[in-house]
Amino acid sequence: MDYRIEGPSRYTTMTLDTHEFIRRLLMHVLPKGLHCIRHYGFLANGTRADNIAKLRVLLSVAPRIQEPESSQAPAPDQACALPHPCPCCGGRMFIIEFFEPGCEPTHRPSSPPPVVRIDTS
Repeated sequence: MDYRIEGPSRYTTMTLDTHEFIRRLLMHVLPKGLHCIRHYGFLANGTRADNIAKLRVLLSVAPRIQEPESSQAPAPDQACALPHPCPCCGGRMFIIEFFEPGCEPTHRPSSPPPVVRIDTS
């Protein structure tokens, strides 16, 4: 690719020696233990909120008004997602039911599928 040329003639086909192709390919491979950093600067995750607030002040832009979060509890028959993932699979966990200690839950897990045994003797 020739960056000086505009339009479709920018892209050309090139034939490379095997060693040159591998050399160019390996320029994009990081050594073991290093990580590629793609997000940095004023939008880096660690300081994003502070930097955006500073940018708003410098640009004289009014801060964004956040909508108040509703503190309403979900309906009893509606599952709500927990903020912590499942320790086994990492999936979202849902609260299905609340019940007092010592009481029986009204929701029962589904029964396992029946075991089918075939005797061929």
